[in-house]
Amino acid sequence: MKVYTKTGDAGTTSLFGGDRVPKHHIRIESYGTVDELNSYIGLVRDQEMNPLYKAVLVEVQDRLFTVGAILATPPAKEVLKNGEKRLQNLGITEADIDYLEMEMDKMDAELPPMTHFVLPGGHTTVSYCHVARCVCRRAERLAVHLNDIEPTDSLVIKYLNRLSDYLFVLARKLSLDLNAEETPWIPRK
Repeated sequence: MKVYTKTGDAGTTSLFGGDRVPKHHIRIESYGTVDELNSYIGLVRDQEMNPLYKAVLVEVQDRLFTVGAILATPPAKEVLKNGEKRLQNLGITEADIDYLEMEMDKMDAELPPMTHFVLPGGHTTVSYCHVARCVCRRAERLAVHLNDIEPTDSLVIKYLNRLSDYLFVLARKLSLDLNAEETPWIPRK
């Protein structure tokens, strides 16, 4: 199978189920940004860190492929002719969200209390994590926008919200593990 199909040369692409839409469609922006996020998480995972964090990030990347598949499926194509849901075995679950919360709680227990916002940076690995967090927030905003136009699985939005929180806590924990300076943001008076 060739990578290039030439079917997108006129500026359209296929959604899951066959519908063609412009490449700038909000649905494409949504799952394209999730793909971008997945790539940044791969970059974070490629850094030197605790193998536990790498294992969590692999699980997150797997879940992001599921999020992308859900976002690539228009509501009209979610149900098959026999009434079965097309992505019934792929869905994001509350357990996926609980997993992120549990991992955050473990890291948070080792972190000093946060008294101010922190400036992204201090170490390359931490910075990559903050970039992934920002891309995750954009993916969440796009999924919310898509949901305003066409119904979107509410757990997808919830997962992206929690994932951005996880990436923030991971950045703080990596700062601690790497002895990187965490610079508080102190507003001018």
